[in-house]
Amino acid sequence: MTHPQQNLILDQGQIQQKITRMAYEVYEQNFEEQTLVLAGIHRNGYTLAGMLAQELEKISPIKVTLLQVTLDKTAPLQTPVAISPEGTALQNAVVIIVDDVLNTGKTLAYTLNALLPHNPKKVEIATLVNRHHTLFPVSSTYTGYSLATTLRERVDVVLQENEIAAYLH
Repeated sequence: MTHPQQNLILDQGQIQQKITRMAYEVYEQNFEEQTLVLAGIHRNGYTLAGMLAQELEKISPIKVTLLQVTLDKTAPLQTPVAISPEGTALQNAVVIIVDDVLNTGKTLAYTLNALLPHNPKKVEIATLVNRHHTLFPVSSTYTGYSLATTLRERVDVVLQENEIAAYLH
């Protein structure tokens, strides 16, 4: 698949390497935990959370629960944030919100707002690419790749069976 007008910033091997490193960092910070909840933001964040969960299960005895968070990124107040599967115990759990790109932090702030009423023990954030344009008081605990961009540039992360890559355009 060709992507005109785009620059490849991470290829499949590099993304896998970033995910492996992030998994080790998560394990180091949470080695005393028996379980972790990875709350992936639909679509790419959830895919990334699944990849991170696989790595964590390879390197640690921690049991990982995967959640999918769905929200309208352009109008987050229009529809409530959905967390599935519903009824997952989050009280006193370590929850790591996972998304592919941290741009303004708005999506993460609304996700955090939906998780806090469940009284988690700790909430951390993992992102594959951090663009450093945050407008909300959120920062990534685990970052795969830090990239200074202009506001007009866009980062696209592709996490599909036939292609795993990140592009800047």
